[in-house]
Amino acid sequence: MYRKWFVLRPVIVFLLVGAGIPSVLADDELARKAGPATVSSQRLPTKVSTDHLPNCIRVNEKVFSGGQPDGELGYQELQAFGIKTVISVDGAVPDVETAAKYGLRYVHLPHGYDGISAARAKELAKGVRDFEGPIYLHCHHGMHRSPAAAAVACVTAGLLLPAEAIEVLEIAGTNRGYRGLYQSVKDATPVDGSDLDRLVVDFRSQVDVPPIADAMVALERILDHLNAFAAAGWQASHDQRGLEPSHEALLLREQFTELLRIENVQKQPDEFGKLIRDSELAAEEMEQVLRDFGQEVSRKDRGTEQLGSLIQRITKNCNACHEKFRDVPLNEKHDAS
Repeated sequence: MYRKWFVLRPVIVFLLVGAGIPSVLADDELARKAGPATVSSQRLPTKVSTDHLPNCIRVNEKVFSGGQPDGELGYQELQAFGIKTVISVDGAVPDVETAAKYGLRYVHLPHGYDGISAARAKELAKGVRDFEGPIYLHCHHGMHRSPAAAAVACVTAGLLLPAEAIEVLEIAGTNRGYRGLYQSVKDATPVDGSDLDRLVVDFRSQVDVPPIADAMVALERILDHLNAFAAAGWQASHDQRGLEPSHEALLLREQFTELLRIENVQKQPDEFGKLIRDSELAAEEMEQVLRDFGQEVSRKDRGTEQLGSLIQRITKNCNACHEKFRDVPLNEKHDAS
């Protein structure tokens, strides 16, 4: 009986690990040695059941994707999975100190919801190829930016077939409204290893988030697009480079969401945050209206008036914010008195 169990033990452990169960859950030295990096690629990509790693997906034998670790318990779980390197593609400052406590290296390579540049794709690819693994890539919720980054990085590094890349987004539940992310994954192609060898990257554990001024410029650009749509009766026209109203509203909402997560913004008086939060809600409502009414919104349609009102609401908030806070240094807490 003992001999039969001894023979079957590796098979049982292999099946457990292949099902996405952390190796530490199998109270067995063999399971711990097997680790999460030995799973057959035929089973991947796949969703992984976790307690403190939101929307965790195993992309291939070396790379995981998911959301920001849930506090210290999240980093404990990463350690339990055998993760060695954590790559954040989120704009928020990584918790390097807690990660180091659990023997994890942190690398910060943020990108936006509008897509992944060719330069950033190569940097991510070099990282997933060369960093000690297994590797965990994360954004905030693990649904949009990190699965896209993981797919692009792995395809570019030759660790994932291009035909399998979109499946990563589908498993993650990535919103198809993020056209830039989907397009980045569709466009990803393997690069020659020598190109990555020659690539020099200053990998850092923390990088400065985009200045608030840059975020404001992006907001202004998207609002210009939406105002152009409003003037055209909410029809996508050829001279707008293939832009779509609902997608622009989605990007606007995400800009406000990310702005609220910037540490210096959180230090501002309540009124500052309230204006941004109200604009975030208005952009979210605008996105929903556009999706409900489609791209054929007529000037006579009741949705047109609602959309115009929402743009006015956001514009009013922006003007109020500029009037009171534009000349206030945002690297210090403002004295409302």
